[in-house]
Amino acid sequence: MDGLAAPFTAFIADAVAGGRRPDWIVNDFCHHWLPSIAAEHKVPCALFQIVLAGMVAYMGSRWANNKHPRAALEDFAIPPEWFPVSSTIVYNRLEAGWLAGCFRPNASGVSDIERLWQINELCRVAIYRSCEEIEPGMFALLNNLFQKPSIPVGILPPSHELVDDDGSIRSDILQWLDGQPPKSVIYVALGSEAPLSVKVLQELALGLELAGVRFMWALRRPNTTNADVGGHTVLPDGFEERTRHCGLVNTGWVPQVKVLAHRAVGAFLTHCGWGSTLESFMFGLPLVMLPFVVDRPLVARTMVERGVGIEVAREEGDGSFDRDGVAAAVRRVMVEEEGKVFAMKAEKLREVLADVGRQERYIDNLVDNLRRYKDEAYN
Repeated sequence: MDGLAAPFTAFIADAVAGGRRPDWIVNDFCHHWLPSIAAEHKVPCALFQIVLAGMVAYMGSRWANNKHPRAALEDFAIPPEWFPVSSTIVYNRLEAGWLAGCFRPNASGVSDIERLWQINELCRVAIYRSCEEIEPGMFALLNNLFQKPSIPVGILPPSHELVDDDGSIRSDILQWLDGQPPKSVIYVALGSEAPLSVKVLQELALGLELAGVRFMWALRRPNTTNADVGGHTVLPDGFEERTRHCGLVNTGWVPQVKVLAHRAVGAFLTHCGWGSTLESFMFGLPLVMLPFVVDRPLVARTMVERGVGIEVAREEGDGSFDRDGVAAAVRRVMVEEEGKVFAMKAEKLREVLADVGRQERYIDNLVDNLRRYKDEAYN
């Protein structure tokens, strides 16, 4: 990616020379070389973060880390000095290893945190796919940490084309869901980045079987060096036959938004990717959470704090979990009385976040800020 710097320099110079100067360039955290190139041509940049805003605050700004340095692994497993004192949104020691690694140079020669700091320091504004209703007070903290506007853009809900039934032939997945009672199915999906092993998938499968609830599982290939391992072969022997009456396992593409919107789905067992979590909000689904990497653990703690679900119990030392922990968590959300409380709080959150007018106001506020800071940037 860093090799794009030279061709991008030529590209932007050609655009400006040809009278096509961009109003803004919106970039991710990793293009630390981009804002200075854009500045040479008087083009302002905006950083767009599609992770939990709280994770960026947890990582902190350069000055905050210089004032309160973190060196040992344990330093990253407690709320940083600039975080709210009572916060329960924290990495455990095992998860903190990933964050500590972000502060060390990698194969590119530049650490991830240095990339983030440079971009945040050179961009005019930072934009977050989040809102005050989900992360109250977080944007004021980010404004202070990075000394620049930190603008929530709302949850950017999926388009109607992704949600609505367009009358076309329904997939086998949706046809199967059509035959299930309302709110009876837990949808299971662990995203594309979770470090899955055969052991993880087998314990998850046996946990779903023990829970005894209906499930629809978007199963993907585990991380393995054995090229012959794939598809359903990673599941315990006889699992699909034993659960055929109540479960569906799919190893291909799944129309996730349509599944989450389906009347038969009553909860979501998720890795807590921010995009998937935001999609679940749109349909008021309580969560069973199994986070692994990056911002996912902090997303899970944020959702626990909001009362919309629970995490699967894990061993603190190695992060492992077993079938009993999966079954207990699924039953708490799907079967036991406590699940009604999770569902009620998830529905209340949906009512707020599905308010079209409220989400449009976040977009309007972003547009107003882009106009304002563009005018201020080079005038």
